[in-house]
Amino acid sequence: MEKENIIAIEDISFSYQREEDEKRKNAVDHVTLHFEKGSFTAILGKNGSGKSTLAKHLNGLLVPGEGIVYVGGFDTREEEHIWDVRQTAGMVFQNPDNQLVSAIVEDDVAFGPENLGVDPKEIRRRVDQSLEAVNMGQFRKKPPHLLSGGQKQRIAIAGVVAMKPKCIIFDEPTAMLDPKGRQEIMEIIRQLHEEGITVILITHFMEEAAAAERVIVMNDGKVLLDGTPADVFSQRELLQSVNLDIPLAVEIAQMLREKGIDVPEKIISTEEMVEYLCQYR
Repeated sequence: MEKENIIAIEDISFSYQREEDEKRKNAVDHVTLHFEKGSFTAILGKNGSGKSTLAKHLNGLLVPGEGIVYVGGFDTREEEHIWDVRQTAGMVFQNPDNQLVSAIVEDDVAFGPENLGVDPKEIRRRVDQSLEAVNMGQFRKKPPHLLSGGQKQRIAIAGVVAMKPKCIIFDEPTAMLDPKGRQEIMEIIRQLHEEGITVILITHFMEEAAAAERVIVMNDGKVLLDGTPADVFSQRELLQSVNLDIPLAVEIAQMLREKGIDVPEKIISTEEMVEYLCQYR
């Protein structure tokens, strides 16, 4: 049975320059992509590849100069449906300080539902659930500026979760965090996906992309690769040609195969590699 698409991108192009500018270059250049409900997709690319510009099209922050983006069946170019689009697809950005708007954590999480006109009793319930989902319930009365970077990002995620979107786009949410903070955010992202939320993760960390079901590689505004993590990360030379590496676990697996050890192709993540190697203790 074919799954339903929650986001459909149909041959879109977008440029930050005006049409009359000479040497105008598209940041996103004739891209067509479909994202199924409940899926987990990672989008990779070097700086300037177009991945963040593409991400901003997925909930109507940008609208294409050419082509169409449908979110939950709504055309993002139609202003009367912009709140339908935003309720369908929420977005978490790289810098949590740019997303926090209130002086108290629970007020910040309530901000989105309040703007959607949600009933106050329902808002309180959503705030409780969202803070628990990111393990931040004990900080509900704290000022956000007293929290660590990772804690602020968890609050930003809670604020999006409280709006009950069917899809969340994470635009490099761990880029400003230390390894522990990155691990905590990735755990939350995995949990949200397991609960049925469609996840689209923009990242430059290969190990994060390895956690997805599908990996898309952007280069010069176009889709260079699109497939399972195993398929994409097997293209090592092509990835290196666009200044991307492969996950450490994939590199180790390839080295072991060269030594004659039959490592399964499905091993992509560090956790899977550790589990495989522990068999030979």
